[in-house]
Amino acid sequence: MTLAGATKVCLVCARVQLNNGYIWRMAPVTLALAGQVRTITAKHWAPKWRKLRAQKTKKFDLPDYQKLKRDANMTIDQQREHYKKEGIEPPRRHQERDTLITSTNTIFESYVPPEGDGVASLVSGERAKQSVVGLGKKGKSYLSMRKIRKFEEFDPALFAEESLDIYKECHELLQDYRKNETRLHELVTERAYPEMIWKLDKKTVHWEYITGLEPPRVVHVRSVDALSKDNVYGQVTVRFHTQQILAVYDRFGRLMYGSDTIVKDTLEYVVFEKHISDENSRWRIHGKIIPDWMPQKQTVLRTMRIPNVVATEEGEDEDETKEGDKAKELVV
Repeated sequence: MTLAGATKVCLVCARVQLNNGYIWRMAPVTLALAGQVRTITAKHWAPKWRKLRAQKTKKFDLPDYQKLKRDANMTIDQQREHYKKEGIEPPRRHQERDTLITSTNTIFESYVPPEGDGVASLVSGERAKQSVVGLGKKGKSYLSMRKIRKFEEFDPALFAEESLDIYKECHELLQDYRKNETRLHELVTERAYPEMIWKLDKKTVHWEYITGLEPPRVVHVRSVDALSKDNVYGQVTVRFHTQQILAVYDRFGRLMYGSDTIVKDTLEYVVFEKHISDENSRWRIHGKIIPDWMPQKQTVLRTMRIPNVVATEEGEDEDETKEGDKAKELVV
């Protein structure tokens, strides 16, 4: 490229050498001949790494916080209208929960203990009414026992004795449930385990079985089919009337509940469950039935911090009350 009065022109460094020997540097605008041209000062010294340098940055769209705030404050009708307008399918709300095939999550057709059982007489009107209703439910218990006997040998008298052993071992292991967690899961179902260890953290439990006032007996039997007739669960309610010692201490070693010396009469209705269709399953504690007429339990004694109260003399209190009454009179 040649210009008038110029001998040499360099497009890279934008310099022009004239005939008289002077060198002039041209502005970048004069070199814009066929498209955009960049000067040497605007280029990187190593152009071969241009692609890698471009990968260091990433463009992304920022969320529209105003729109998110409006969507959060929409009512159900406004959301439905908005989804129809935008052509968006409404979101699906999934409610998932863990399922187990080894045990159920409830007590089906729970046993209703007669009022005043172990204490009241049979002459009570409510007790007589419940006894009549219980006679009709015994037929269902016999049918359920027949169904259980299709899978295993079941004798109510022998089962009551076995259930007492399970009951005692479970409560003995519960005194140190962290070390005996594996064995407790073999004796207790997944439903009853969290209920038994509830609020036992940082507490000391002392439990002792003294004797039985009455022999344990089976009072209720139920069986249920789940999903298919071959998948059967059985639940047996056993009545325990025993004498026990129970004492619960807090983390400071202070007594919260019960006593370690006083023996108390205890009437309980414990539900045992088994997945009968499973050959490797076993009878485990599934829950406890607490009737409405059961007397209230002893209140839990909690350890509280005593606030710092400054003791004042009686004369000072009287002077303060008199001054307060005078101030009220002046205000009135």
